[in-house]
Amino acid sequence: MTAIASNAVAAAYTAGQSAGTGGAAKMKTSSEGGDSFASMLEEAASQAVDTMRNSETTSMKAVAGEADLLEVVASMNDAESTLRTVVAVRDKVVQSYQEILCMPI
Repeated sequence: MTAIASNAVAAAYTAGQSAGTGGAAKMKTSSEGGDSFASMLEEAASQAVDTMRNSETTSMKAVAGEADLLEVVASMNDAESTLRTVVAVRDKVVQSYQEILCMPI
């Protein structure tokens, strides 16, 4: 299951990269030169993918008998928390998109 979740997060990250965020990434949020929203999302997606891959690696080490049980449990908890966050953000984005579609012109 961890591999499937990791692949799903990686696919979402890759899709976001190839969806033409180049123009959005250049937009600044403030006059002080703050990071753009697109770069913040890119960094969050990258961290989510890294967390999932770390969890998968730790799980494989546990299967081979090379990892401590506490390390495996902590890694799986991190992965579960990350997956729940990614799903919640996705659901909120879809809900927002549907609300925008229902707005009168």
